[in-house]
Amino acid sequence: MCGIVGYVGAGQAVDFLIHGLHRLEYRGYDSAGVAVIGQDGQIHVVKTAGRIAALEELLAKQPLTGRIGIGHTRWATHGPATDANAHPHLGGNGAVAVVHNGVIENYESLRARLEAEGYRFRSATDTEAIAHLIAEAVRTATGNGKGPAPLDELIQAVQAALAQLQGTYGLAMLFRDWPDLILAARRGSPLIIGVGQKEHFVSSDPSSLIGYTDKIVALADHELAVLTADGVRVVHRDHGHINPSVQVLDWSAAEVSRGGYPHYMLKEIFEQPESIRNTMRGRLDWDEATARFGGLNLSPQELRRVRRIVFTGCGTSWHAGLVGEYLIETLARLPVEVEYASELRYRNPPLENDTLLFAITQSGETADTLAALREMKRKGLPTLAICNVVGSSIAAEADGGVYLHAGPEIGVASTKAYTCQCTVLVLLALYFGRLRHLGFDDGLRILEHLQQLPDRVSDALQTSPQVREIAEKYASSEHFLYLGRHFNFPTALEGALKMKEISYIHAEGYPAAEMKHGPIALVDRQTPSVFLMPQGAVYDKVLSNLQEIKARGGPVIAVVCRGDRKAAQLADDVIEIPAVPEFLQPIVSVVPLQLLAYYTAVARGCDVDKPRNLAKSVTVE
Repeated sequence: MCGIVGYVGAGQAVDFLIHGLHRLEYRGYDSAGVAVIGQDGQIHVVKTAGRIAALEELLAKQPLTGRIGIGHTRWATHGPATDANAHPHLGGNGAVAVVHNGVIENYESLRARLEAEGYRFRSATDTEAIAHLIAEAVRTATGNGKGPAPLDELIQAVQAALAQLQGTYGLAMLFRDWPDLILAARRGSPLIIGVGQKEHFVSSDPSSLIGYTDKIVALADHELAVLTADGVRVVHRDHGHINPSVQVLDWSAAEVSRGGYPHYMLKEIFEQPESIRNTMRGRLDWDEATARFGGLNLSPQELRRVRRIVFTGCGTSWHAGLVGEYLIETLARLPVEVEYASELRYRNPPLENDTLLFAITQSGETADTLAALREMKRKGLPTLAICNVVGSSIAAEADGGVYLHAGPEIGVASTKAYTCQCTVLVLLALYFGRLRHLGFDDGLRILEHLQQLPDRVSDALQTSPQVREIAEKYASSEHFLYLGRHFNFPTALEGALKMKEISYIHAEGYPAAEMKHGPIALVDRQTPSVFLMPQGAVYDKVLSNLQEIKARGGPVIAVVCRGDRKAAQLADDVIEIPAVPEFLQPIVSVVPLQLLAYYTAVARGCDVDKPRNLAKSVTVE
C-alpha cells in the first residue's frame, strides 16, 4: 500500500526512482511521481494519476536530471486519484518536497491553521499538510530561510514538526537549502535504508533495492535518518544519535523477476514446492522426532506451561490461523482462538497469564496486526511472529518468532506465503504436541509426511492444464460457492478469497454442513460450487452435501484424492490431487484453488498481479 523510494549518490536519481517504483507496483497504487533537485538548486516535480508508464511518458517530455531525488506510488486515502493529489507534495513555496505513506489523523486541524497563516494548499491530501508544517518549522527554526542552517538545527526543526502529527507515517524529504541530503522518518509505516558505495537509498520495501545493494538498515518508530552520498546518520526522538544495525538482504534479482512466467502470481504458485522446502530447512529434528526453532526465545519449560494460544492476522493470514487452530488442537491438544487483528486490538478480551499470542503476517507491516501485537504486549502476554520479511516491524517488536523463508512475494494475492505459513503451523503443532502428549513414533510419522510434502505439492501443480479448462468453462459466472469441512473449511475460505481478489467474482466460503442453513438458497445453474473433499473422517458427510447441491441443479467442481470414483460420478468437474494425511490437506488442496482463481482472472482479462483497489501490504487502519 503506497511505495516510497529515494536516492542520493553519483548516479542519476531518476534511473533508480523509476526502477524502484516499478518494483513496488505490486503493493497497489493509483498515481505516481518523482521529485529531483536539479542543477539549478530547485526541486522539480513530475507526477500523474495512473500507472508508472504514464509517469515515464511525462519524464520523456520533461526530463529530470539530478543526483538526489524521491519517488512515490500512491494508494488513495485522502482525496481521489488525481494529478494534484499524487505525491510528491511541496511545502513552503518549493522549499520542501515530501512523499508519505500512512494516515495523518489530525491533518484537518493542521491544514486549517496553516491556511490561516497563509499557506496555500493545492491538493486534498493529508500529506500536503506535512510538507507545509515541515517548511514552517524549518523556516522558523533556521532563521526564516536565510540560507542553510547547521544540520542539527534542521533535524531539530523536522522533529518538532513530526511531534505535531497524529497518526502513522513513513516519510522521505528533500530540502532546497540542503541539496545533498534526504531525511527519512517513520512512525508505524515501514522504511528501509539501503547502504551502498558512495550512494544510499530509502524505500518502503526491500524488493526495490535488490540489484543495487544487499545491505539494509530498518528504521524503527521515532527514528529519523539523514542520507548523503557518503553515509547514513540515524537519530532517535528520545535517545539522540544511535548506531544503526546493518543487516544483509538475502533476496536475489531472480526472485523478484517473473522468470518467464506471464504473471508473478503464477510464478509464485509454481515456486511453492521449493518455498516449502526452504521453510522446513533445518527445522526437522529426526533425533528428537520434533521440530526445531531458533527464534522462539522461550524455553521448552516456558512453552510447556502455555495453556492457550491466540492466533491473530488479517485476510489470508487469518485463514492460516484457522488452519493452525485445527492443527494445534488436533496434534497438541491445546485450546486455540483465532482473532481478526482489527477486532482484537479493540475488543479487549479476557486473556490469562498462560496465553501465548502468535501474530501471522506475510509483510510484517500490516497495521492492524502490528497494533494488535502491541496491545497484547502492553497486557504482558508473550508474543511471537510468523513472518516472511526480515527486519519488518512485527518481526522486530515481537518477543520472538519464525521466519517463513518463502522469498519475496510480489503478486498481491498471497499464494506461497500462505502455504509456508501453514507449513510453519504444522511444525509448531508437532513441536507443541511433542512437548505434551505425542509419542516419539507419532513424531517420526509426521516428519516423514512433512518430508514428502514438497513432492505432493508438485503433484498437485500438475493439475494446472485441467484447472485452466475448468476456469475457462466457468469464467462468465458471477458467483461461486466454496465448501469444505474440518481441515478444509479454512481452505474453502482461502479459495473464495483468491477468486474475489483477482477475478472480481463474488465468492463465499462455508463449512459444507452449513450450506443448508442459508447459502443453499444461492444455488442455481449459473453458480458453481467448489467442494473440497479429499479422503478423511468427514468425506461421506461432504459427499452428502454435494448431492444436495446436485439435486438443485447446481454445477459442482470437486477437489478429490486421486482415484475417487464416487465423486467423479456426481461432480460436473473433478480435480484430482495426491492423498496426504488430513493435517497436510490444507496445503495441498489449496493449490488447485489458487490455479482456478488465476486462470479465471486471466480468462476475464483482469490485471492478475495488481487487482483493483487492493494493496499487498496494508499499512493503514
